[in-house]
Amino acid sequence: MVNNREANLSILVGKNLKLARKLKGITQKQIATELNKYQSDYSEYETGRIQLDYDKIVYLCKRFDITPNDLFGFDD
Repeated sequence: MVNNREANLSILVGKNLKLARKLKGITQKQIATELNKYQSDYSEYETGRIQLDYDKIVYLCKRFDITPNDLFGFDD
């Protein structure tokens, strides 16, 4: 069961993921293809409906040139 804190974190991660993707000029469809996902599945990461697994976190951080701290909204 997901609690409010986890749900809020998923939403924050999704917003940061969306921002990072847009700053790189990449569409949801492009990144979904790279992840072997449908665009509609990838969009659920950006809305916080589905949480990212470790492999996807690492891949997306490298792909968007951000740190996990950036993704999770932690200050250095």
